[in-house]
Parts: sequence; structure tokens; C-alpha cells
Amino acid sequence: MSFRDAYLDTAAQAVTLLGASKVTASWEKTSALTGMTVGGLASHLAYQVFSVSPALQEPTSQEAPIPLLEHYARAAWIDAPLDGEVNAGIRAKGEAIASEGAQALLERARAALAEQKFALAGVGGDWVVFMAQTGWALSLDDFLVTRTMELAVHMDDLAVSVGIAAPELSTTAFDPVLTLLARLAARRHGQAALLRALARAERAPTAINAF
Repeated sequence: MSFRDAYLDTAAQAVTLLGASKVTASWEKTSALTGMTVGGLASHLAYQVFSVSPALQEPTSQEAPIPLLEHYARAAWIDAPLDGEVNAGIRAKGEAIASEGAQALLERARAALAEQKFALAGVGGDWVVFMAQTGWALSLDDFLVTRTMELAVHMDDLAVSVGIAAPELSTTAFDPVLTLLARLAARRHGQAALLRALARAERAPTAINAF
């Protein structure tokens, strides 16, 4: 299974979760994330799928792609405060999309995923995605890893919010997500902290968050 297949598999799991009856029934209730309703969180999850479509509709970028970890080193949202402009904007966008309603969001997500299955089959291995919102480019594989990580994290958020089990990722999807989060955690806390968290409970730090 390739990065593309791993993304498509994870996106399909996310779309299935969006259609869960408990998600629909809890649409206007508070989610597990501060300041977001279940509908807003579901919409933020769906946006991770929607964001792939423009990347496949535009021609491959002529910009040189930057490394994946450099992308996160530059990202403004990582260290932004919860009530800061960046995070407030993310929440507001999710709530705006949620106003369409659960069924409309589900149909949009299903349609986007169906189009992407066809589009990804026709894209070359050297495809480069320019992200206008950041001003830099990533290789398609790295871009899809970012989407797969976001899907994995927010599927868990959404599942916890409505009291159901989070989907289990395929090994091919989980491995790059785990690698990315571990590298980000090590960069934030240091290698020793990550090693101790995973192998030495008696010396484990109190936090090993990637973000």
C-alpha cells in the first residue's frame, strides 16, 4: 500500500465516521475540543479531505518542495495560543462549514473522496503541491502524510466527543503518522524524553506532546 492508498483508506474511515448516527445526533453539542461543537469538529475533520482536491486539480508546482519537518517548523499554528487568531480562525471555519448540516457535509465528503480516488491514480510520483495558505510547497507524498495525520488525530477527537471507538488505522497509514508525531515530539521535548516515555515509565516525562 502506497502513501496515496494509505491516505485514501484513512479518508474513507473518516467519511464513515462522519455518517455515524451519534455524530449527527450530537451535531450542536460541545465536542472534546475546547470551543468547538461536534459539528464544527466534524467539519474540521472533513476539511482535511476537502483540502486534497485543489492539490490535484492544479498543475504540479514548479516550486521546490521543502522537507516535511521543515513544514511544521514554519507552521504558525503549532505554538499559537488556543485563543489566538490562528486557532480562533480554525474554529470559526469549522463552525461555518457545520452550518450546512450533517447530511450535506457527509455528501460533500463522499463526493470529494470519490473524485480523489480517480485523480490520484493519474498523478505522477514527482507531483509537487504548492500550498497558497503557507507560501511553500511539499511533495505529494509528504502532503498526504500531513492529511493522514490530521485525519487520524481528529477521528479520535470526534469519536471521543460522541462516545464511540476511534477507527483503527491500517499499518501503512499508522506508520508514517507515528513517525511524524514521534519526530515532532522529539524535536519539542528532546530524544531522551521520547525514549523514556516509550521505554522507561519510571523516568517518563509528564508530557510528550508533538504539538
